Amino acid sequence: MKVAVAIQNKVDELLAVLDKDIQHIEESLSRLNELRSLVIKRDDTALDKLLRSIRAETDGHVGNEQQRQNVRKDLANALDCPIEQMTLSALEAILPEERKAQIIDRKAKLKTLIEQLKKEHLSTALLLSECARFNRLLFRAIFDLGKTGTVMYSPSGQAKSPTDMTLVNLRF
Repeated sequence: MKVAVAIQNKVDELLAVLDKDIQHIEESLSRLNELRSLVIKRDDTALDKLLRSIRAETDGHVGNEQQRQNVRKDLANALDCPIEQMTLSALEAILPEERKAQIIDRKAKLKTLIEQLKKEHLSTALLLSECARFNRLLFRAIFDLGKTGTVMYSPSGQAKSPTDMTLVNLRF
């Protein structure tokens, strides 16, 4: 009887940890949307603030991951099975219907959110990749100006090589 109560308590802890995981993934989705928006708007100040916030939240979530592993280990010990075999699916198989439904619900939410997170991550990675490509092209166009073999003319009609020219005329 004590073992069953201990398992129920550990399942309660696991459900709380899974709820925190769900909340973390939802916040991550929101952060990715905000990140893309700030990159497009080129708001460096807000982007820096967002990145600091993400780092702080990531550090805070490490504790939740550790707690999940501890609960998993405790459940594996209580059920006398190897920790590698202690999964949500394995837990579903041994729990009563009410608890099983709670685990299935959390598992489905996590699966849906993770799929959505993968899509949003890919979208963000593609946006950042395109920004980097555009910046490379822009820099190449600016700094490879003298390597094109193009002849430019001064206002007086004299031919000048592009390497003799500056990007900005500093004369007043």
